[in-house]
Amino acid sequence: MNRLTVPYRHHLRVISFLLMLLVISCHKDPNQPVLKDTGRLKFIVDHRVNGQTLQENQWIYTNAAGNPYQVSGLKYFISDITLYPKEGPAHVIGDWQDLFYIDEDIPSPKTLRFFDPLPPALYDSVSFIFGIRGEKNISNMYVNPPEVIMAWPEVLGGGYHYLMFDGKWKDTTGIEQPFNLHLGIGQLYHGAGFNTDSIYTFVQNWFRVSLPGSSITVPAGDTATLHIAMNLESWFETPHAYDLNYWGGAIMQNQSAMQIVKENGADVFSVTRNK
Repeated sequence: MNRLTVPYRHHLRVISFLLMLLVISCHKDPNQPVLKDTGRLKFIVDHRVNGQTLQENQWIYTNAAGNPYQVSGLKYFISDITLYPKEGPAHVIGDWQDLFYIDEDIPSPKTLRFFDPLPPALYDSVSFIFGIRGEKNISNMYVNPPEVIMAWPEVLGGGYHYLMFDGKWKDTTGIEQPFNLHLGIGQLYHGAGFNTDSIYTFVQNWFRVSLPGSSITVPAGDTATLHIAMNLESWFETPHAYDLNYWGGAIMQNQSAMQIVKENGADVFSVTRNK
């Protein structure tokens, strides 16, 4: 995409936003009971480092590149939760709500209740989008906290952060440095440097997470629960050892660094229990 196409892209966002408002206005009360001939699903999300519950603001972690680090904040979006039955088409959660915000410092969003009625069945696996797909990532969707703080600068592509993973690391001299692993729409630039006037295209950095071991039975008239964990060390580990001393602490305008974080995110989530 070149700069001449940006106004057209903006009009598409406005139209998509208006359509989204229309859909939301048509929704019914999500607190209605589960129907006896359908089921529902919920996620309970945990944040871990090396198998242990995340502890913020503690110098107790070292990543695969040998960087000592601590975590001060973790916020992200997931969307388009998809269930794959043994027979028949995949079922995408999106009738009631399709974007879900999770914040380590807000306990309640870490239980995600999906109000879509689901056919009772054994589902072989579950997947979701980490972040927000391009056509859904519309600027100014959120006007209130906490989601509003996830806004991605319009000049850098607009919409919202997929991930805000913040903390500090100790550099090679032992000095504390801030890091902000912020993932969202990337940019490619003409020439050297990151002058926003030289942006010639934008890059969508959302990705699909396929949860291993996520086979689950959704019962009629009840809610199935899937316990999942984000394993934060994996953002630094696989398939790339992410060295903060090399990449630095801020990556929002560095697509090469965001690509590494994106690829490392594929195995960040795991299933810890289901029922």
